[in-house]
Amino acid sequence: MIGLGTGRRPDRIVAVGAHCDDIAIGAGGTLLTLCLAHPGIRVDALVLTGGGGEREQEERAALAAFCPGADLRLTVHKLPDGRLPAHWDEAKGAVEELRAGTEPDLVLAPRTDDAHQDHRGLAKLMTTAFRDHLTLGYEIVKWDGDLGRPSAYQPLSTEVAEEKVRLLQEHYPSQRHRPWYDREAFLGLARIRGIECHSRYAEAFAVTKLTLNLGG
Repeated sequence: MIGLGTGRRPDRIVAVGAHCDDIAIGAGGTLLTLCLAHPGIRVDALVLTGGGGEREQEERAALAAFCPGADLRLTVHKLPDGRLPAHWDEAKGAVEELRAGTEPDLVLAPRTDDAHQDHRGLAKLMTTAFRDHLTLGYEIVKWDGDLGRPSAYQPLSTEVAEEKVRLLQEHYPSQRHRPWYDREAFLGLARIRGIECHSRYAEAFAVTKLTLNLGG
């Protein structure tokens, strides 16, 4: 495995999700790793659905726990769950507003080939707004069975992997009824991705475009 870094200390992170819990499921371990390693890091988070109710409350408590010691700035909108493609203009406006307020070192977003239309739509919007940024497309285990062959991995310590699962169970009680929302699913996927990158646990990402500097 070849390890690549951003070349400097990451000071600003952007994390986006179509739904409350997307960011935590897809990149919660990576956020924990980053925030524990770099106290005071700024995290600009955007979620397009779930605003104004129980889901937003869950998300605010969860991301505060997943970003310990960070300067967290979270916005949760009220677009309709499952119908984001029909609200393209509002979603694009939210992403562009986010872009205008930050210059991130790293962007965490859904995969552009995610089977869920809300995830996929948001991922495509991100490529139009954050053109010159390292963007990692996270994966979300679900009924659609769209997990593929990722191209980038963030190894997770056993402590971080366990903490991710604990926080997911603690902060999203509204999702516990889902048949795939359990410890075995989350830790099992992390174990498989860990095997693929010679680690105990890991989160995996898709990278659609990456510029190398092999001569410098």
